[in-house]
Amino acid sequence: MRELAERLGVSPTKKLGQNFVIDPNTVRKIVRLAGVERGDRVIEVGPGLGSLTLGLAEAGAEVTAVEIDRRLASELPSTVAAMQPDARVRVIRADALELTAEDLGTGHPTVLVANLPYNVSVPILMHLLELLPELDGGLVMVQAEVGHRIAAGPGGREYGAPSAKAAWYGRWRIAGTVSRRVFWPVPGVDSVLVSFERRATPLGDEGERTAVFALVNAAFAQRRKMLRQALQPVLGTTEETAAAIRAAGQDPALRAEQLGIEQYLAIARASGADTNGNTADADGSTAGAGG
Repeated sequence: MRELAERLGVSPTKKLGQNFVIDPNTVRKIVRLAGVERGDRVIEVGPGLGSLTLGLAEAGAEVTAVEIDRRLASELPSTVAAMQPDARVRVIRADALELTAEDLGTGHPTVLVANLPYNVSVPILMHLLELLPELDGGLVMVQAEVGHRIAAGPGGREYGAPSAKAAWYGRWRIAGTVSRRVFWPVPGVDSVLVSFERRATPLGDEGERTAVFALVNAAFAQRRKMLRQALQPVLGTTEETAAAIRAAGQDPALRAEQLGIEQYLAIARASGADTNGNTADADGSTAGAGG
């Protein structure tokens, strides 16, 4: 990997969150814990110099690698051809945050395995989960602090908006830790592997997801306040907000971290929140979110 980087004149950049995995045992561990099998359609974000890409291909996966760095994206097919001529790897040069279903074409990936760029790991993860309902599960490597937030359940200090939103899509857990020494350059933070399994039945439709996420954003933007105050930007006056929370079977005096995603969904349904986070009056008209 170092020789390849030197030949390309590539130096890992902090701007792109680049920390390349250079330890083959770590690559094999990631592929094993992700449960990748021959024939799986895998999407990888930030393949960099291709170490994880080669590991996924070695397991027999069909890999779609999304790389923002032009030089790395141009070189990766040559690296794969030289190391594993029979591998099925497609490289898309794109910003993962702007990736579209059209970019991926037909036969969308069903597994996500990636060493996500640490500076934008959560936005990328949320974008892919929304973009690809076909994703059944996967494994991502992220900064330890971020990983524990994603996998956290209600009630703890680590539980926040990323935790609640991730829970909308499925079950998350910490699958392992990764030494700093397996990266080049060595990062100043610890890393963890986070695995997920998508819910067999979605919690709700797209409109409900949008409404629930608006509630989650409002609640955690003012997490020290009680829900009857924090949710007012979405649900209206104090009285309207409290009434919606009670109708969902919850105490308006609770705070953001005390509710799971199912409870936020219940509040969205009880309030009649639409996809813009407004509230619908009984006659079907939409009221503003002020108050």
